[in-house]
Amino acid sequence: MPNPITTEQIFPAIGQYQSTTNADQKITVVLDDQNKGFAWVDGLPQGKVKAVLRKSPATYKIPAQKTEGGTDVPEGTLIYDKDTKTISIMLGREYNDQDPASVFTNATASTEDQSMAANDESKMNDQAKASVTKTKGNKTKKTKAKVEKKPEPWVFTGTKIEQTTASNQ
Repeated sequence: MPNPITTEQIFPAIGQYQSTTNADQKITVVLDDQNKGFAWVDGLPQGKVKAVLRKSPATYKIPAQKTEGGTDVPEGTLIYDKDTKTISIMLGREYNDQDPASVFTNATASTEDQSMAANDESKMNDQAKASVTKTKGNKTKKTKAKVEKKPEPWVFTGTKIEQTTASNQ
């Protein structure tokens, strides 16, 4: 008779992870008590966030939300690779239904592409920042247009911390 399937086998993303770049940073992913389609990601600098299971077994959408501490968290993606036991979290890029992993490939664009994009962005910002002149009667007022700058995406990559249980044999 085979052993029963465990919760960790059904939801492999559940567990504790250590950052691959910063050994002090750890996150924990746990299932929601009320709905197994939701998971909570704790340990992020933004605070504890909710993730929604989109593709079983381990692809989650992180909807834009406000944490308990009042921090605004942009939409993102969480993907767990059970073969390599690594988790990847991207906040600040919209979840892609057709190819959820594509948000991570775009994050590693070459520096040449990034510098070209930065040059294009600075040209657009210069045009958007151009002075706006308003005339009212004999008075002329100059104002600068406000330009919203998108924050950089936040990325976490970590490996699963294996839980070992002691047995009396």
